[in-house]
Amino acid sequence: MITAIVLINAEVDKIPEVAQAIADIDGISEVYSVTGDVDLIAMARVREHDHLADVIADKLSKVPGILGTQTHIAFRAYSQHDLEAAFSLGIEE
Repeated sequence: MITAIVLINAEVDKIPEVAQAIADIDGISEVYSVTGDVDLIAMARVREHDHLADVIADKLSKVPGILGTQTHIAFRAYSQHDLEAAFSLGIEE
């Protein structure tokens, strides 16, 4: 599983609509409204690197109301939760 963290600046008066539009994109697992330097943080989880382009460049970045994004691709996940098992329920490879 490949995880990308996307920091998003959005038009302030459209944050709820932008967040929902992003959450509706296949490959986006969560969207958080946050304080700080960005308005939203989205978690993209895909099986192959090529799918990141589909999710982030082709879909997410074209959501109306987004002013800019910055994407960070995770090398490893350090967690007490088995995220891979949670996301593979019912999926056979």
